[in-house]
Amino acid sequence: MSKTTEKQPRRKKAEQRAESIEHILDAAEYLFSMNGFYGVTLRDVAKRVGIHTTLVHYYFQDKQNLFQKVFARRAGVTSDRRMQALDKYEAEAAENPTVEGALHAFLDTDLDLYFNGGEHWMNYASFGARVSNTPEGAKLMDEYFDPVVLKLVSILKRALPDYSEEDIFWGYHFVTGSLMNTLARTGRIDRLSNGICRSDDFPAVKKRMAKFMAAGFLSLKD
Repeated sequence: MSKTTEKQPRRKKAEQRAESIEHILDAAEYLFSMNGFYGVTLRDVAKRVGIHTTLVHYYFQDKQNLFQKVFARRAGVTSDRRMQALDKYEAEAAENPTVEGALHAFLDTDLDLYFNGGEHWMNYASFGARVSNTPEGAKLMDEYFDPVVLKLVSILKRALPDYSEEDIFWGYHFVTGSLMNTLARTGRIDRLSNGICRSDDFPAVKKRMAKFMAAGFLSLKD
């Protein structure tokens, strides 16, 4: 038997394992996005995938570990993309950064990723919005997103040299609250506007959010 023939079953088994793990993560991502951490069991995840619960235990041990893996799988991607966008904007703006320019780099990059990434990325957006204000999610937000947030804040400080650090951090707080509300896609804006606005219309949000939030920052100065 050749070495190539010997390696083929091992490679196939590794591919099947990776595929199973992705299916489990996709299912958990969707369920966590809909029901939160405490509203989901490993049995729920297994049922959605169509496998036995023991297999979920085998790959992820417990729900906490599965939750962390779901969060981490895409967190690095979105954080890295926004960091690159902010670095690029900072280089292009040189000595003249603006609030709106920095916010476009920070917000538009994320909105594009979720909208263009399809169903799984939109599920992750809802998942992140739901868990961001929970103890479980807040720790992971700190771990994965603090560097990119502080990068944004550093550019905003340069764009607003006469503004207090307190105002800039509060401004960021309002920005991220609006972003999370958008990512949650609750459908409330759809009902209130009788369909004029849609929760999943991220291009419409992208067109307006940075400009709107920039005006809010500028209004903070007495």
